[in-house]
Amino acid sequence: MNEPDTPSQGLPLCPSEALEERGRAHSFDVLQWNQPARAFALRFDGEVVAYLNRCAHVPTEMDWQEGEFLDRDKQYIMCSIHGAVYDPRSGRCVTGMCGRMGLTKITVSEREGQVYWYPSRDTKPAFEE
Repeated sequence: MNEPDTPSQGLPLCPSEALEERGRAHSFDVLQWNQPARAFALRFDGEVVAYLNRCAHVPTEMDWQEGEFLDRDKQYIMCSIHGAVYDPRSGRCVTGMCGRMGLTKITVSEREGQVYWYPSRDTKPAFEE
């Protein structure tokens, strides 16, 4: 992957059609505080949301299988290790050992059939050399 010329417009993440409603998430690599990390984007109630793939309780990846983050009823994001439950719209902890902590949000947008993500001061692209 090469660094895009226009980061203010976002970095291409995946085609919109790759994210089915309450389906499998698209996982991607980032650098958080210059350390490798995974993130994910999923479609929930028609909106694309993205978060760092780290449970707020203990910093471990949460998916059950690659890209599977939602509980059995597809209502909440659930950590497969600790059972912490998060609201998919906000990343806020709903129940479990996450207390008042929430998921780290990644800014995304969707336009013209493409999902884009926006690096922040703390979360940057993990570009291949």
